[in-house]
Amino acid sequence: MRLRTKLTLFITLSKLGIVTLFVLALPFLVERIAFQYNDYYLQEQKKKVLNVIGKNGLEYYLAGERDYGSYTMLKEEYISLEPTDRRNAGDTIATLRRVVENDTLTYRVLTHLFTYEGATYMLEVGKTAASIGQYNRPLQKMAIYLLAGLLFTTIILDLIYTRILLRPLGDIIRNQLLARKFPFKDDAPKVKTTTADFRYLDDSLSGLMDKVREAFDKEREFTANASHELLTPISILQHKIENLMMDESVGDQTQQKLGAMMNTVHRLRKIVQSLLLISRIENDQFPREDQFPLSELLKEVMEELGHRLEEKQLRFHLRVNGAVAVDMNRDLIFQLFHNLVNNAIRYNRPGGSIWIRDSLADDGSYSITVEDSGIGIPEDSLEAIFGRFRKIGAGEGVGLGLSIVSSIAKHHEISLEVKSEEGKGAAFVVLFPRAGIAKA
Repeated sequence: MRLRTKLTLFITLSKLGIVTLFVLALPFLVERIAFQYNDYYLQEQKKKVLNVIGKNGLEYYLAGERDYGSYTMLKEEYISLEPTDRRNAGDTIATLRRVVENDTLTYRVLTHLFTYEGATYMLEVGKTAASIGQYNRPLQKMAIYLLAGLLFTTIILDLIYTRILLRPLGDIIRNQLLARKFPFKDDAPKVKTTTADFRYLDDSLSGLMDKVREAFDKEREFTANASHELLTPISILQHKIENLMMDESVGDQTQQKLGAMMNTVHRLRKIVQSLLLISRIENDQFPREDQFPLSELLKEVMEELGHRLEEKQLRFHLRVNGAVAVDMNRDLIFQLFHNLVNNAIRYNRPGGSIWIRDSLADDGSYSITVEDSGIGIPEDSLEAIFGRFRKIGAGEGVGLGLSIVSSIAKHHEISLEVKSEEGKGAAFVVLFPRAGIAKA
């Protein structure tokens, strides 16, 4: 899962979690707020009554009576004044039941004791509990709507900010990793960012790529130079052995030894030439400008290897349509299939078969499969067969044929797949890029 997706999920789920907790706690919070507001309202009503008494006297309410009581038409609020023997212990607010005109109602009651002209009076200001909670549901709805709007807004802002924040990371991945191809000939553009961590990552990757390119260039240079330098003494040694073999004074036993030495020199020359070819391919010394029918090329490959087919009495089946390779190097593609078919012959069974067939998939991709009925490849060796000096089995090869195939494939952006079962043969699938194939 990508980092941006993880951050998006975290932002969304964390906010949804907060909202869920808030919605669950909302009824309790609204009720608490309503009661606190009601208590404040009762305090304000008490102050108003005390202000009236301070200005107009207690008789303004008592009017000659011993006590006073008043309530609204719907009995939602009431005020009472009466003398008391209780000691002043400060204001109290509690939920109490009161009887008003034979109706027993539950009120939130503020009780206040005060002294007036030497007598203690008790002031009660009350409001019904039902009227306190009548606004709870509208308040809850309003809070939920407001929270939903804020949640949506903050998620959008967070996602926009996250996208902007992580954009340099995406540019680094695209420029440094996806857009660049080994051996990293071009320098990736610097990513514009104010985040120090991203700048450090970009610089580190650039430095790492430069080191990889430098090491690869040194390896290619060494391989090319070593191959060139080795060909000269090998040629000299070969000529000297040939001269000795032509000397009539050399005995038969010596001739046999010289023949063995000639085979070794020949094998050494083949290794050096293969390494030199790989080096030239990796150094892009082969242009890709040819256009040629693949069926004709495969026929030429089979004609060149026909004598080997006859030696092992192999049956050959070629079923390739008229696809044309575009912008490729014909000699290298010839070498690619030559090596694959040569291996199919070398590791086949006497009287076996070789099939070469093509396939055009629904998505437009084109592939050619070289399959044999030979000894197959062990499963634990499949991943390493394209490495240098890796032989499929015991035989005359030097282990560079498939390495050359791999280098040619990479040079042409061709994909290689291997399917094999030990003892039942192997199939090499050569998948061409869409831009490299045209209809005849």
